Amino acid sequence: MDDGLLAVRAAEGDEDAFAVLVRRHSSRMLALARHLLGSRTDAEDAVQDAFLSAWRRLPEFQHTASFATWMYRIVTNRCLSTLRRRTRPLPLDAIPEPAATGSDSSPPHVAEIDAATAALTAALQKLSPELRVCWVLRELHGLHYDEIAHVTGSSEQTVRGRLFRARRALTEAMRPWR
Repeated sequence: MDDGLLAVRAAEGDEDAFAVLVRRHSSRMLALARHLLGSRTDAEDAVQDAFLSAWRRLPEFQHTASFATWMYRIVTNRCLSTLRRRTRPLPLDAIPEPAATGSDSSPPHVAEIDAATAALTAALQKLSPELRVCWVLRELHGLHYDEIAHVTGSSEQTVRGRLFRARRALTEAMRPWR
C-alpha cells in the first residue's frame, strides 16, 4: 500500500495505517535527526515528537508533497528548534563514526579515517543550521532541490545557494585532508 493511501486512512483514525507509516519512515527520519543534532537521544526525542505532531496534524495533510517530504519538514523543524535552544556546542565525539570497510583496515588507516570523520563532523557543526540542513538532506539523504525547498520552506534558488556555501565551507575545512 502506498504512503498516500496510508496517510488518508491514518487521517481517518486508522492507527494501524499510521503504524505502517512510522515503521516505513522512522529510520530515515532518525538518521536525519542524528545528522542534524549529533545526539542519538536528542534525535530520538525529535523524531518521536515529529511523529506525534504528524499524527495530530494528519487531517491537515494536503498531499501536495509526499508523506516522506512532509515528515522531513516536520523533523527538520523539530531539529532546528532544538538547535536554537542549545546553549553549548556538541562534543566532537557525539556523532558515531562509521566503521572502516574495505581491504585496508590497518590501524593507521582506520586512525586516519577516524580523524577525517572527526574533522568533517566538526566542520558540519560549524555550519549554520540552515546550511547544515540543506547539505544533510542533499548529500546524505539524496533529496532533490525541490524537495529540500519544500522541507525548508524556501525557494530552490535559496537551497542552491545554501548548498553552494555549505560545500565551499566544507571543502575549505577539509583541505588538509586532501
